[in-house]
Amino acid sequence: MTSQETRTQTHMSGSKSSNEPVKLDIEHAVVEDDPRIWSNAKKNVVVFIVSGASMIAGLCANIQNPANAQIQQQLYTSSGDISLSLSLYILAQGSFPVIWSAISEIKGRKAVYLFSLVLFILGSVIVAVSRTVAFVISMRILQGIGASAVLTIGAATLADIYEPHQRGKMMGIFYAAPLLGPSFGSIIGGTLTQGLGWRAIFWFLVIWGGVMFLAFLFLFKDTFRKERSMTYQDVLKRRLREQPSSEAKDGSRNISEKELQVNDEDQTSSNDIEAQPTVIPASAIREVQLSIVDVNPFPPYLSVISRKNNIAILIASGLIHAFCFSIMYTCARTLSMYYNYDALKTGLVLLSYGIGSISGSMLGGRWSDRTLTRLKAANGGISFPEMRLESTKVAMVWLPLSVIGYGWVCQERVNVAAMCVMLFLVGFLSIWIYASTLAYIVDANTGRSSTAVATNSSFRGSFAFVATEVAVPLQDSIGDGGLYTLWAGLMIITNCIILLVLYKGRKWREASAEQEKRKLDGK
Repeated sequence: MTSQETRTQTHMSGSKSSNEPVKLDIEHAVVEDDPRIWSNAKKNVVVFIVSGASMIAGLCANIQNPANAQIQQQLYTSSGDISLSLSLYILAQGSFPVIWSAISEIKGRKAVYLFSLVLFILGSVIVAVSRTVAFVISMRILQGIGASAVLTIGAATLADIYEPHQRGKMMGIFYAAPLLGPSFGSIIGGTLTQGLGWRAIFWFLVIWGGVMFLAFLFLFKDTFRKERSMTYQDVLKRRLREQPSSEAKDGSRNISEKELQVNDEDQTSSNDIEAQPTVIPASAIREVQLSIVDVNPFPPYLSVISRKNNIAILIASGLIHAFCFSIMYTCARTLSMYYNYDALKTGLVLLSYGIGSISGSMLGGRWSDRTLTRLKAANGGISFPEMRLESTKVAMVWLPLSVIGYGWVCQERVNVAAMCVMLFLVGFLSIWIYASTLAYIVDANTGRSSTAVATNSSFRGSFAFVATEVAVPLQDSIGDGGLYTLWAGLMIITNCIILLVLYKGRKWREASAEQEKRKLDGK
């Protein structure tokens, strides 16, 4: 069924009695001002704003690297404290999206964007004027909390406005924006540190955060539609069951228990990622208003990690992200210690990794969509999320080899040009794979896209926190060659996990969905 046919049927169903359950899949439930049918220009504005804001996360994580030596000197602190300021930022950025996601599924995306940017700006101002490392560390945590929302809710926003078969390309474009952080963050950080001192870095972040706040306030239109949110519907279902019948205005407006159950005969098969069931009558969604007190991030979070396919792909995603943070941090340290590079030169070398990452994100996203389209056509027009992971095979062989090559190029202190080539390759290959895993996480969790991406962020943040904390001790004890030989082994494990999801994920996912349905029917 084409998307146009689906929309036509959806609107036809909307002409029925308002008390009838919505029969079509949740991806195409009837909504006012459907973001899926906005003009390309309007969608591009949304993508531009969200992508611009998502750069904050990448900038904030990496812009400090060229300034670490100066911060350590001026604040009379240790390299351990500097590592802590980075790792706790990463941990906060990874942990808090679960909260932002739950709020966005009740109150919408725009409110979360605006409030989180206020926190980010506040944290950046305080870091810029800090006189002790304790203030820097604590406010970096606040920065991480504020910066975390856009990466998570941004992916959900793209799911709001694009059909599944378009998301790989758009996820690639969207994720290229935060990758500009590692690319240009190091150059911006190096330039500002050399010319104005390390505090100028954080004043720059204040300005960027302020610009994005104004863009969201005046130019961004909320894309969230509660009729398409499984999280919203789950909370609503609980409220309806708890609501005493005496609260109903009249008997004809009561929502019966039967109406709250999924009608299996009228639902589209769950084998197609563009067709997943909806569970709540349209009338209930309109009549019951939820508030912030209904937000509980843990049930949807647990729902995501309870599925084998999700937990496997989240571990793979976390390992890739941890590797990315480890290589950026240790590379800056290697250039400073053994090549005597200043902040600006360090930033220029790290640019090669960023360019590789951006190229891998955009090309990998396009290849992911192309692979999904090809396999869907070969499967009689029926698609399932795991098809997308087929696109990662092309990069799997070369990633571990490139990681080993990078480590031993650094270990042998060869010409920095060789380091730049290896940085480009590992950035390109790792993010090529990551772009497909991110799109898979969204596709495999229909109606819970923001929660799924938030869960992904929590895994990424936890893994990156550990990687950042152990990077320096391992680099000092076994060198870059040993450290990145270990990482090559972890990338082989990551590839095996992705292949496992590719071949077993559909079976796991459908078994989990059936188990969830039985629990729902038993209530």
